[in-house]
Amino acid sequence: MQEVNVIIESRFISIMFSNLSPLFAYIGPGMSGGVIAAIFGIIAAFFLGLWGILYYPIKRAFKNKKLKKKMLSKNGNQKRKCNI
Repeated sequence: MQEVNVIIESRFISIMFSNLSPLFAYIGPGMSGGVIAAIFGIIAAFFLGLWGILYYPIKRAFKNKKLKKKMLSKNGNQKRKCNI
């Protein structure tokens, strides 16, 4: 009995999908504008995410390098004053 139901269901599904006619739909300018906006949004999100991940560590590294240089030059000036 179960095999008969499977056969009937499979035939029904094959008949439904074999008689599909092509669907014609109008895709207007609004749809293409939305697709273009979505593509730009995805690209912008990728690059802004990359910027957010990379910008702050690089900024901190430059700041630390600048502070180290400043501290070394300050220490060097103090040593020179003591030697004179």
